[in-house]
Amino acid sequence: MKILGIDTTTKYLCLGLYLDGKVCEYNLEAGRKLSGLLTEHIRRALKAQGLKISDIDYFAAGLGPGSFTGMRLGLATIKGLSFIKNRPVIGISTLDILAANVKEKNRLIIPVVDAKRGLLYCASYVNCDTGLKRQSAYALYSLEEFLDKFSSPAFILGDGLSLYADKLRARMKNIAFLDKDYWFPKARNLIELALPRIRDKDFSDTFKIKPIYLYSKECQMKKR
Repeated sequence: MKILGIDTTTKYLCLGLYLDGKVCEYNLEAGRKLSGLLTEHIRRALKAQGLKISDIDYFAAGLGPGSFTGMRLGLATIKGLSFIKNRPVIGISTLDILAANVKEKNRLIIPVVDAKRGLLYCASYVNCDTGLKRQSAYALYSLEEFLDKFSSPAFILGDGLSLYADKLRARMKNIAFLDKDYWFPKARNLIELALPRIRDKDFSDTFKIKPIYLYSKECQMKKR
């Protein structure tokens, strides 16, 4: 079984390949150059493993929330490949992928992603014997709303810490912040989360799958 997975919802291009039990991952800081790098890096990654796109059995994509442009670009690419090659696709929230950076069990895990405008994308999770379980809805909160919704002890990770670490530390007890190395999605996590979905044949509809937008529609489009 071979899986190609990408997440393009942050400043990193995360690309993973699952090859019959082995995971190869590429995590590249792309910034605003993503549109010019994505297709070429998919081609290079496949070539490095001696593969063609027709060899891929399943496609997986990070759905956000995150960069509007990145979400649309990555998902459109995966949907196109899935449709052209008639292969199943699995969509996974970027918050899920981030939360999977924490392996400790039985303690709250809260990814916090900078959503701009003084807001955070967030959700809470717990690792249990059956895997990572989400405990709350995907949400768009102000810092005050976040503090009202979530309690400690908890692991907190994500680029939202670059803005609010001091305030969170002052208002929450028994919290642990993960290092910057864990603030962004990892392609390996995307593949690992896709595997049980594939096992259960829990596929997304190629024609209906959409990015996870938490801003209102009025905020997603600039009025002319």
